[in-house]
Amino acid sequence: MLGDNARGALLMLGSMAAFTINDTALKILSSDIPLFQTIALRGAGTTVLLALLAWALGQWRQLRLAGRDRSLIALRVAAEIVAAFTFIGALFHMDLANATAILQAVPLAVTLAGAAFLGEPVGWKRLSAIVVGFFGVLLMVRPGTEGFTVHSLLCLAAVGAVTVRDLCTRRLGAAVPSMVVATLTAGGVGLAAALAATVSGGWAPMEPGAIGILAGASAAILFGYVFSILAMRVGEIAVVAPMRYSSLLWALGLGWFVFGDWPRPLTLAGAAIVVTMGVFTFYRERALTSAAGSGPQEVLIRPRT
Repeated sequence: MLGDNARGALLMLGSMAAFTINDTALKILSSDIPLFQTIALRGAGTTVLLALLAWALGQWRQLRLAGRDRSLIALRVAAEIVAAFTFIGALFHMDLANATAILQAVPLAVTLAGAAFLGEPVGWKRLSAIVVGFFGVLLMVRPGTEGFTVHSLLCLAAVGAVTVRDLCTRRLGAAVPSMVVATLTAGGVGLAAALAATVSGGWAPMEPGAIGILAGASAAILFGYVFSILAMRVGEIAVVAPMRYSSLLWALGLGWFVFGDWPRPLTLAGAAIVVTMGVFTFYRERALTSAAGSGPQEVLIRPRT
């Protein structure tokens, strides 16, 4: 029988697979459905599913928001809108693995931003890891070379937006129900995309197959959230959280199998550097937290747009 850590690791692997399947589904639709329509319809489906899950968990009855939390949730929704528009916009034109690899820089960016804006301590070891990790990002983006595109900048903008989103999440009160926040965020993204699609005239008829793929993307997002939450509840954070980086492996596999894409060696090298530095930074933070005797910190659900 599997132990708690093994089950937690498997659940996190499943969560990352579900999130990457969502990305794959959206990329499949990129040639048939306009960007904002895709985000709007997926947002509608995801919002309904998350709202039902929050209701089943009784979290709507627990909803008591202070003024500070309302402001943080509003900023979080705005950041998620930017992240969704930029990342999915880039995903429509980039290889799946390339876009996913750049997004792996989020934990490093959150650590740095936490030190700069929240006063969180960051020693020279973690700071050095962040610098090396951002060097890995440069290898993936390759500014000034033929491999550089504006879509790489969109991915970097998504990293910045997700960083803002996660900083807001860190500042939310502990009593704020997580699935309610996820529901409000998904609803905000869907509504913003619907408005953008209407203004830009970006609505197009959909074939039954496209509707099925979009429904699958919404379901995949839900499974991703549920598996991620379960993983953090049954396993130790130090074992489970690094499994988040398996999303890059799923993206490599699905990108090759579905689209026939494979990243360049420099992109793979940059991704390896970012992942290695991210794992080091995580374990270093956990070691310092344990030494301080402050107990485990919450690890956020994997940034997803």
